[in-house]
Amino acid sequence: MLDLRRLRLLRDLQIYGTVTATAEARHLSGPAVSQQLAALEREAGLPLLEKQGRRLRLTPAGHLLAEHAEVILGQLATVEADLRAFQEGGQGLVRLAVFSSAARVLMPRLWRRMPADGAPAPELRITECEPDPAAEALRRREVDIAIVHAYSLLPRELPPGCRQHHLMDEPVLLALPTALASSRGLSPGQPVHLADFAHEHWLMPGTETSCHEMTRRACGAAGFVPRPIVTANDFSVLSALVAAEAGMALIPRMALPRDTEGISLHPLAERLDRTVAAYTRTGDARLPRVGLVLEALRSAAADVTDTTDE
Repeated sequence: MLDLRRLRLLRDLQIYGTVTATAEARHLSGPAVSQQLAALEREAGLPLLEKQGRRLRLTPAGHLLAEHAEVILGQLATVEADLRAFQEGGQGLVRLAVFSSAARVLMPRLWRRMPADGAPAPELRITECEPDPAAEALRRREVDIAIVHAYSLLPRELPPGCRQHHLMDEPVLLALPTALASSRGLSPGQPVHLADFAHEHWLMPGTETSCHEMTRRACGAAGFVPRPIVTANDFSVLSALVAAEAGMALIPRMALPRDTEGISLHPLAERLDRTVAAYTRTGDARLPRVGLVLEALRSAAADVTDTTDE
């Protein structure tokens, strides 16, 4: 029979990548982890690990068993969450990793929606974090909820052992300098085709972000390659430069600043959306403290959608 503790170590090795990192995460020594994994190989009757230079990597059989371990551990987490739910009254600590525009727009609304003083309420800890690191922090149990985004042109794969909770969809808008929009005879809110702006100056997020790839794919679908004169990870920087007539940018609605003076905003005829979702580990949504925060997040997201649709 396969030992559950050893299965967890195999799953952790898949997540952390090295025996040393796995040992540190589980507060064990490296040799102890290696011995447990060797015992798991004997139980499985197949080689689960192979050397790659000075490191160990999972074999195909090891990856297969690690994926099964993810499912098994997720089911166990659901059972444990159900049991803890009888013990908790909604109190406890909930740690969130949130990308920047959601941190600015959703988190204040979330805070206001938590139960008032005297009522059972979880304590919140919020860290600003891009979607990929946020999802990784969730799998490493460093946070309890990861708020992530994905684009209709750039879907995001749900990490193993996690559950997705949809919060909202928002359009990605083309932000033009008002003078440029006027010269094209465009009124604010009028749909546009990206192909009509192939030769204009582009302002784009940094190359390491999914937002950069979103812009490249949207422009590629329109038949051209954008050539940015500015790259910046902060959409408020891009917005300010659009207002200064430096160029144009594709910006999700929630990432826009409050003051859009000097900017003409236009939906795309080739509609492009950004989906915002909360990830939790399998079973954790059953915990009262996590469930309370998820419900407040849904309410906050609905408020953002209603406000921007007015």
